[in-house]
Amino acid sequence: MSKKLLLLYNVKAGRGRIRRKMDALEQIFSEAGYTPIPKMLRFGQNPFEGESDDIDLVVICGGDGTINYVVNAMRAMNLDYPIGIIPAGTANDFAGALGVSARTFKAAEQIVKGTEQRIDCGRVNGMYFVNIFSFGMFTTTSQHTPEKIKRHIGKAAYLIEGSKELHNREFIPLHIVHDNGEIDVDSMITLIFNGETAGRFPIARDASIRDGLLDCMIMRKCGTFDGAWAAAKLILLGRENEDIIHIRSKKLQITSPLSPLTDMDGQPSAEFPLEIECLPGNLRIIVPERV
Repeated sequence: MSKKLLLLYNVKAGRGRIRRKMDALEQIFSEAGYTPIPKMLRFGQNPFEGESDDIDLVVICGGDGTINYVVNAMRAMNLDYPIGIIPAGTANDFAGALGVSARTFKAAEQIVKGTEQRIDCGRVNGMYFVNIFSFGMFTTTSQHTPEKIKRHIGKAAYLIEGSKELHNREFIPLHIVHDNGEIDVDSMITLIFNGETAGRFPIARDASIRDGLLDCMIMRKCGTFDGAWAAAKLILLGRENEDIIHIRSKKLQITSPLSPLTDMDGQPSAEFPLEIECLPGNLRIIVPERV
């Protein structure tokens, strides 16, 4: 019996090439015994509304923001379908952590030959994130980077847009309660990883999407030059230093007298105060063989 596959795609993700590949993708899934139902994502609408409840697999064609959107839409309707991912965004951090190929048709073949695993997911104030939640300098760069620029030059667009924020530093006083205690710190950047990379830069090198923990990386308040150097070492080289606090915790409570903008997988996110937790094995993900 043919299995029903909901094929969700974001035509604006990455360089916008996914639409031209849809016929070939449908063929790959059809030959593997699925009945693919292609559906273009319209942000602001839940893609599962109006669909029957007999879906066997959801395949997402897009980047981290697209995956974030679909996961939150799924959870809003109390659904728990297995998910396959075809990377079609700018950075594709979550797909990279899973070992999914960056080549569209190879990724589709990995889905039909892959196995289902339970993968961790993050949650903040009731909203879900698959890769990273952040606030402070650089962290809304993805939101501010025009799609046209991302399509033309890829993830280098993040570096160009992020460099503008060096002159607009904002120190955020934080009180953080974690599994092993609590701290007060003035933060320039706070990155909370479920995944391992941001913009495909290996920042949280010890993080894992299977360990049941979040990795919180906080850059302390420091001068412009020291802050730029600490950020460069962390982002480009993955090196922690005296200006970086690293907390591993299943849960985090973060408060501040300020209300900085936050970012969740490249999308606008929760407001302070923050209740953040790792949900071990919350997602059913199709992963490539030998991963």
